[in-house]
Amino acid sequence: MLFGLIDRTTSATSLKGALDKSVERSRGIADRVSKATVGNGDGFALEAKAGTAQANLNSVNVEDEMTALADEQIRFLATTRLLEKTYASLRTAIKGGGNG
Repeated sequence: MLFGLIDRTTSATSLKGALDKSVERSRGIADRVSKATVGNGDGFALEAKAGTAQANLNSVNVEDEMTALADEQIRFLATTRLLEKTYASLRTAIKGGGNG
């Protein structure tokens, strides 16, 4: 019952969902970067046999991936702060606004 009340009165559930999605996106970025290897001086590429179609499709632009990771970290921190404020407001409401 308490969780239903929290869901109806705060945005905590949607913020927690946003944090989960952010973690998934960060893991995806980290996975792509971790699989990148130094190519023939042309930057990074995922390991694949030379001359195969997969070798041409698996290039990784590490700079773009790191930019995406930095953006995701900023979004994660902002969402975390919003969730902290939501919980602080909820605590204040439960305690009676500190007018006790």
